[in-house]
Amino acid sequence: MSDLSKTPVTIVTGFLGAGKTTLISHLIRNAGGRRLAVVVNEFGTVGVDGDILKSCAIPDCPAENIFELSNGCICCTVADDFIPTVEALLKLDPKPDHILIETSGLALPKPLLKAFDWPAIRSRITVDGVIALADAEAVAAGRFAPDVAAVDAQRAADDSIDHETPLSEVFEDQIACADLVLLTKPDLAGPEGVAKARAVITAEASRPLLIIEVAEGVVDPAVLLGLEAGAEDDIAARPSHHDGHDDHEHEDFDTIMVEMGEITDPADLAARIAHLAESQHILRVKGYAAVSGKPMRLLVQAVGARVRHQFDRPWGASEPRVTRLVVIAEHDHVNEAAIRAALGA
Repeated sequence: MSDLSKTPVTIVTGFLGAGKTTLISHLIRNAGGRRLAVVVNEFGTVGVDGDILKSCAIPDCPAENIFELSNGCICCTVADDFIPTVEALLKLDPKPDHILIETSGLALPKPLLKAFDWPAIRSRITVDGVIALADAEAVAAGRFAPDVAAVDAQRAADDSIDHETPLSEVFEDQIACADLVLLTKPDLAGPEGVAKARAVITAEASRPLLIIEVAEGVVDPAVLLGLEAGAEDDIAARPSHHDGHDDHEHEDFDTIMVEMGEITDPADLAARIAHLAESQHILRVKGYAAVSGKPMRLLVQAVGARVRHQFDRPWGASEPRVTRLVVIAEHDHVNEAAIRAALGA
């Protein structure tokens, strides 16, 4: 790549727990000789996603090429965090061939696209493509209100129905901004669920979109990298609920950090988290647990009542053996005392 060429950037967006980190881990391991750099935007204070990606580091994407932005949603901290990070990446020697940006589950991609017009970087990078991940099972269940007209009709007929949920707006904005949609976890949705999810996404898309089914993040990087979309020059074709607004509100969501000591039974913790999702409407739980008598750290990831856990690496000699979990929910559903009690904290 010539020094005069723009460095391509792929934005990986998607709803909470859709599989963004799993996908990027796969891309890192299968870079095909590309020198990669990664920017990961955490929502919460535990660097779970960044830590996972750094554990995947290889010569073509060493740990020092993986940057974490944890001071807030990337689309709201462009000047403070994103621009300086991109400038730092472009100064790396050797310079990355391709940059991957994993947004938080709450980020809107369109404000991030607008950042690529900033004078400091616009002549040096281009948005190769926006990849949106959508959880097939969740979309098929109709959680994102795809039929806006029907929702408006319900609202007009029933004064008790509130405005469209923030989750729906986030999902719709991510689909509208995408160049390619990856439909994840198709095995959990089944053929009928996948068909329903495809129909929902097609209805939400502002233009024809390629939709690909992906399990465990495994997809040929050649399909995702090299789209040459130049998305920063195509913003008008990517409508958003927030067009005309300077920002979007994150007060609709809250995060709670739960820290406690060692646990004895991973299955019990998983059951507690699943119950928490059902009783307290929790959207996402992620973090680590220390298990008594086990030298390995337990990685915990939950989307709603679906909980996954696995031992990921040994505890470091100087690391405190504590359990730390980030719990994410819509603002009106946060009862911190009940959440802590449910987790046994």
